[in-house]
Amino acid sequence: MQIRTRELFELDTPYLTDLFDEEYPWQIIPKIGNAINELLKSEPRGFTYYKSDVIIGKNVKISPLATVIGPAIIGSDTEIRTGAYIRGNVIIGRKCVIGNSSELKNCVLLNNVQVPHYNYIGDSILGNNSHMGAGSVLSNLKSDHKCVIIHADGDFETGLRKLGSFLGDGADIGCGCVLSPGTVIGRGTRVYPLTSVRGVIPHGCIVKSAKEIVAIEER
Repeated sequence: MQIRTRELFELDTPYLTDLFDEEYPWQIIPKIGNAINELLKSEPRGFTYYKSDVIIGKNVKISPLATVIGPAIIGSDTEIRTGAYIRGNVIIGRKCVIGNSSELKNCVLLNNVQVPHYNYIGDSILGNNSHMGAGSVLSNLKSDHKCVIIHADGDFETGLRKLGSFLGDGADIGCGCVLSPGTVIGRGTRVYPLTSVRGVIPHGCIVKSAKEIVAIEER
């Protein structure tokens, strides 16, 4: 099972190198806020202050009807559309789209990520070129409110009561999907619409249902 940070994400953003120097991605989640605050002090090259606790790259478009609450970092050429809600401890990479009624908190989106319609992303990491279809959400709290355990080749105690999902580079989540707390989606894996997903899904698969997962055939 591919669950290590370097197995899921290709990192080409220098100012995130230290943050992503963790063996497992869930170890990154509690450190997002402090990492942003340190970056705000240093103001990485190519960024300017949007407000006192938010810095943005070049050519960022933020709708006047979007809500951006810091601390946050928004990469160049990203678009924050009308009705988007960013509410603290959020890092967004280059050329991303945050759309209508999409809510983000305590999360990292790498580059070319699209969450354009009615999405919830909390306590999660979305890899490069990943996409969430309309209405798909990343659940981050178990019904019993206990700490989340990652079930892979063994059980990994995260120690985190709130933990969302990890989408590897190129993962594509269909419309209306719900990913349970602690779900890991491998690189390039696609999830059919209206699917409930939990656990660790390997790279290069199609999730047709909770019980039907097949490898993508190369052509």
